[in-house]
Amino acid sequence: MDRRLVIVAGAALTLLASGCADTGGTSAAPTPSASHRVTVSSPAFTDGGTIPRRFTCDGADISPPLAFSGVPASATTLAVVAEDPDAPHGTFTHWLLWNAPARRTTWPAGQAPRTATQGRNGFQKTGYGGPCPPKGAAPHHYVFSVYATDRALNLPATATPDDLRRALTGHPLASGTLTGRYGR
Repeated sequence: MDRRLVIVAGAALTLLASGCADTGGTSAAPTPSASHRVTVSSPAFTDGGTIPRRFTCDGADISPPLAFSGVPASATTLAVVAEDPDAPHGTFTHWLLWNAPARRTTWPAGQAPRTATQGRNGFQKTGYGGPCPPKGAAPHHYVFSVYATDRALNLPATATPDDLRRALTGHPLASGTLTGRYGR
């Protein structure tokens, strides 16, 4: 009897350690790593500042202008994940983009590089979907994470944030973030 209990306990620990336990409906994708920092900025708002209404669901709902510095010369492409970690039902994805040319270090408002692939956001639309927190809630934080990669990523346009993170694992040469806030 004791031997069976030890076997069952061992199996349960193995499942937990391997990540097979229920995580509340979200999968735990590996976090991309990078050894250098990319500085991500926007002429529209400062890091930690308020995202202008133009770039939200209350305005034109277009992507903000972005600029990147510190992209390694050996980088091939850039990937962007924009998320709201304060969303009521867990982190909400506002933008997935990959295979943008690494040499293009400024993007105008509302324009992703032509050669980039944009995935589906949490609104189930392809491309950028601006901040749209619940009315009356405290301002949410919107994190624009940028990864400079050593290769193009082979993903379908239906890729999820977890798919993109898995594809990035081991390939970022540098990364950085820009965080904006928005409330309604």
